[in-house]
Amino acid sequence: MLNLNPAAKSFILFLALFIFGTSGYMIIEGWDVVDSMFMTTITLATVGYSEVNKIGPEGRIFTVILIIFGVSLFLYVVGNTMQFLVEGRIRVILGRRKLEKIIAKLSDHYIICGYGRIGRGLCQYLLEKNLKVLVVEKEEERIPDMEADHVPYIIGEANEEENLEKAGITRAKGLLTVLGSDPDNVFVVLISKQLNPGLFVVARANQHMVKKTLKSAGADKVISPYDLGARRMAHAILRPTVIHFLEMAFADHETDINFEEIPVAADCKLINTSLMESKIRQNHDVLIIAIKKSDGSMEFNPKPDSLIQEGDTIITVGQEANLKDLECLLK
Repeated sequence: MLNLNPAAKSFILFLALFIFGTSGYMIIEGWDVVDSMFMTTITLATVGYSEVNKIGPEGRIFTVILIIFGVSLFLYVVGNTMQFLVEGRIRVILGRRKLEKIIAKLSDHYIICGYGRIGRGLCQYLLEKNLKVLVVEKEEERIPDMEADHVPYIIGEANEEENLEKAGITRAKGLLTVLGSDPDNVFVVLISKQLNPGLFVVARANQHMVKKTLKSAGADKVISPYDLGARRMAHAILRPTVIHFLEMAFADHETDINFEEIPVAADCKLINTSLMESKIRQNHDVLIIAIKKSDGSMEFNPKPDSLIQEGDTIITVGQEANLKDLECLLK
């Protein structure tokens, strides 16, 4: 039979059996359409009504055959329904177990709290960068979106300690909380810093007055989408060329030029070497625009005699392949 779902198959079989029974009574007994349809209905339904007309031996044999077919169809429908329910449940259980195994193996990943418009955009961007992400989302109706995006997830409140532990917060590299409620974001920051004090946490602030609260709670970075949007629009008017350059640099699909920050590893061979001596500019064709020192200070447009030291973070711009080569050099 055609590739139909169980409900469609059952309906087609019942319709065929109904037509078969009606036609059989019309041919064998010579009844009209109404009597034949009624007799077929009470036979298939097994309601126990008496025959509408006197029925002969051939008609009785046909009725027996029709009852056997009807009972068989009933058993077929019940069996298909049970199979559909059991297989569906098994798929859910196996899928969840597979997801739990994936989550248990995650490390150095980023936890995204909330899968709304901002959370989904964050996940897509991080996945494009081949980074590992995990979502904590309380709304079950967003499960199809997360499964379609192939994002591992945990269903539950992100501000509950148990869910963050399930998300592997002690093994995570960072956490971004972009929930729609500011109090929820504050709770997430407090709990995440309690569970993993060294975790880098970025929090969304829906209202300007909450920024200080989120900072006090332990957020390393607080972002207000509305402030950023307003500032971006203002810069688009005041500095259109600068904005165009930055958009080109950050639009991964439109250009090969990227900004990157690369930490200097403790065993890097270039430690205590000046920028001029390192020949980074000549050998890797990248532009170093700043160096963030281990104490948090920022050295913009570093001089040729600036030293590369342990704990520094090199902020540079260049082609992606060259940036990856530089990252390998500084490890």
